[in-house]
Amino acid sequence: MTDIIQLLPDHVANQIAAGEVVQRPASVVKELLENAIDASATEVKLIIKDAGKTLVQVIDNGKGMSFTDARLSFERHATSKIKSAEDLFQLNTKGFRGEALASIAAIAHVELKTKRSEDELGTAIEIEGSKVKSQEVSVTPTGTSVAVKNLFFNIPARRNFLKSDTVELRHITDEFHRVALAHPNIAFAFYHNGSELFHLPSENYRQRVVHIFGNKTNEKLVPVEEETEVLKISGFVGKPEYSKKTRSEQFFFVNQRFIKSPYLNHAISAAFEGLLKDGYHPSYFLNLTVDPKTIDINIHPTKTEIKFDDEHTLYAILRSAVKHSLGQFNIAPVLDFEHQSQLNTPYSYKNKSAASPSIEVDRSFNPFADDNKAKHTSQYTSFKKAPMASWESLYVGLESKGNNSENDFSEVTFESDSKTESLFGNTSVETSKTTFQLQQKYIISTLKSGMLIIDQNRAHQRVLYENFLKHITIKEATSQQLLFPLQLHFTPNETQIISNLKTDLEHTGFVFSKVSDEDITITGVPVGVPESEVSIILEQLISDVETDVPDANFSATDLLAKSMAKSLAIKNGQALSHTEQEHLVNSLFACKEPNVSPTNRPTFITLGVDDIEKKFM
Repeated sequence: MTDIIQLLPDHVANQIAAGEVVQRPASVVKELLENAIDASATEVKLIIKDAGKTLVQVIDNGKGMSFTDARLSFERHATSKIKSAEDLFQLNTKGFRGEALASIAAIAHVELKTKRSEDELGTAIEIEGSKVKSQEVSVTPTGTSVAVKNLFFNIPARRNFLKSDTVELRHITDEFHRVALAHPNIAFAFYHNGSELFHLPSENYRQRVVHIFGNKTNEKLVPVEEETEVLKISGFVGKPEYSKKTRSEQFFFVNQRFIKSPYLNHAISAAFEGLLKDGYHPSYFLNLTVDPKTIDINIHPTKTEIKFDDEHTLYAILRSAVKHSLGQFNIAPVLDFEHQSQLNTPYSYKNKSAASPSIEVDRSFNPFADDNKAKHTSQYTSFKKAPMASWESLYVGLESKGNNSENDFSEVTFESDSKTESLFGNTSVETSKTTFQLQQKYIISTLKSGMLIIDQNRAHQRVLYENFLKHITIKEATSQQLLFPLQLHFTPNETQIISNLKTDLEHTGFVFSKVSDEDITITGVPVGVPESEVSIILEQLISDVETDVPDANFSATDLLAKSMAKSLAIKNGQALSHTEQEHLVNSLFACKEPNVSPTNRPTFITLGVDDIEKKFM
């Protein structure tokens, strides 16, 4: 019997490694930007075409590579970052596995140009699918330029799994933000299809945050500074009133490396406890500096997860630091009672002993004595008390009125008469109700075969969803004009999302007079939408788009209708009148699909008579 275990060829092994390292164009962007930073670059330029599917190019002014290093950089497990296993616990660089360029070259066309400052000429290499096509001397500026073209050209299945350009560009932008925020001392430029998206000069951390997320971000930031033997914290958290429905502005950097940590994120949420509305998340941009020996960053292929030696201590320090900053800058409310100066103790009373109160008793006072016969005085009384009438005087005159008792009682009215009349007079109306509200959450109605229980929130979502879908489709929505234009502020990315959906939003009834990079001015809203709900609707829409970005126009329309229906639907806990209950039930069963909500959850259940009878058995 022949042997069945064999070594994989290098190009196959590289493609398997590429499955972990390169999942989409954003993965290539991340690896190339990190290599540029490790090369001590001070200026980095990122050029993208067709959301990275056609071209991803990173140009830096770093140290560059020699002729031999340029060739070895495309070999598997080739790296300049580590030399022994012990170095894994002293990492201060980004890429250390040595698989990035090898994996990228296995699934794309790669052109590398590099030159060191001490060399007169540089090196140019072309690789296609792990095969070196050419390597020659080239005239090139100091630094390195890596161009990755036609990603996944030899793996069509992987290329078919890529999303639309909008989605892929969003992932690339996220990776760019993470690297740019971690290194504010490095200048970055980002171009897509020939247009400049970001131009970030070398600056301090606050300026970098403001340049990426918009000028309005500056007033939202609260500085956080703390330094202990275990951990050093620097950065900013957002004020509670500017919290968002999405987690798009949450950044943790450990030793200048972006990480995701639900545990540390919970520490921030705990510091904001009681300051945020339900469903909203705080913004933070925090840099954590720890001893490299106390962390392990080699537990995940993308290196975005880190294992800490003592997470509990970091949690406590981080929570306390954020809470201290919120209190220091008067963000968190404090108990502050009104101070009254008359309650202060004079300084002259400092050494004075307290005087015992004296009590004087008038032993001759008799409350049952007749005031007319026994008039008493007291030498201790400094005021005159009005004489109290004897208790018998309460009945004086009743005998004289006894004969006219009928006339007197004929004029007496009872307050409860009107209530009693209305209670029994409206019995027919009360018993004729066909719907009832339970726990301000469910609407109960009767059927011939039993009972109908409707979830009021899901039912209203279905009604609104079909109405919005109809308006967007036929493009005949009614709008109500605002007395004063409503101006809202968003980040450039959020404004871009609204701009992409502007046409569909106008079909639902919104009227936009201005959509700029950071400001949106609205002069009209759909009929029935309160002005105070507009910002909530748009924030919910942005949240839904960022978590589930549609690929087709129909999907975008569907997502918009779902998002607006979710924002405007009647909430659980809201009391409804009998008329409102009946209108909701009738509207639900007039829908095309009344059985399920827009998110495919049941809107109602039926409870038959047989089911009810079984409960009594």
